[in-house]
Amino acid sequence: MIIMDSSWDKHGGIGRFYNEISVRLKEIKIVKFTSKPASPFACMINTLKCLFLYNHNDCVFFPGYIPPFFSRCPFIFTIHDLNHIDRLENQTVLKRFFYDKIILRGCHKAKYIFTVSEYSRGRILEWSGVSPDKVINVGNGVDERYNSNVIPYPFEGKYLLSVSNRKIHKNEFRIIESFGLAEIDAHIKLFFTGHSNNELEDFINGKGLRERVIFLGYIDEKDLPSLYKGAEALLFPSLYEGFGLPVIESMACGTPVLTSTTTCLPEIADNCAILVNPESVSEIKSGIEKLVNNEELRKDLISKGYARAALYTWTNVVNKVAGSLGIK
Repeated sequence: MIIMDSSWDKHGGIGRFYNEISVRLKEIKIVKFTSKPASPFACMINTLKCLFLYNHNDCVFFPGYIPPFFSRCPFIFTIHDLNHIDRLENQTVLKRFFYDKIILRGCHKAKYIFTVSEYSRGRILEWSGVSPDKVINVGNGVDERYNSNVIPYPFEGKYLLSVSNRKIHKNEFRIIESFGLAEIDAHIKLFFTGHSNNELEDFINGKGLRERVIFLGYIDEKDLPSLYKGAEALLFPSLYEGFGLPVIESMACGTPVLTSTTTCLPEIADNCAILVNPESVSEIKSGIEKLVNNEELRKDLISKGYARAALYTWTNVVNKVAGSLGIK
């Protein structure tokens, strides 16, 4: 019997990964292991269930990154990226200990480790030292709600969009500075998803951009497609990503993309976006100008983006997962 842990349901990107797979794989049994899947105590709960509820005839699939410490049954878990050890600002002593003692052990004990890009696969192999055939890139998918027929976000005017979350690696200060310097129509706004913070507010005011940079607050996922569709472009020059789903979601809606030359982003975007050094304000600025002012380039990127996004389907993901689980 194959059991899938539902604990990550409605918990961000991992929750989406769980939801899309669970609704498509009817052969698996869904079990909720814990109500707090990101808690260090989740490892203890996962361990107890894998020791006492299941045996060698079962296989437990964890869509998240916390494995059991001991297990009587084979298990598979998912590491979407290693940002908690690759990015200093995302580290704590507890997180480092947890990765070194729990997750690393899980990598060696697991039947397979799923991940979502070749970049993440390479980092997991480099960090863990496990056999290459043990780490499987199952990829990521784009929900069918992201498509060319989406009704654009109702805004009277033009805007650029950054789907972000105030974490340092999202590179928001450089995005704002580059936007302010870009030689584009001064009426164009810059929208960020989520709420602002004091540091960003001070920075925006210091750059004289108070009227042009807007934080939209919480955006329900059902409203994201229209937000992408209405944008002139997506600005996503992130310093670190394990996949970078906004890149593909934007392309699927017919919105051109600026993203980074770092981590997985060239792999995901291929030649279908403007790629910039995310640490270079001048490159980001130049990229913004091209996306806004060069209509032929925009058309080319939109066309290429549709084709690129079409490669990232949840059907493809599920087929790879099913193959690894032995489901035909």
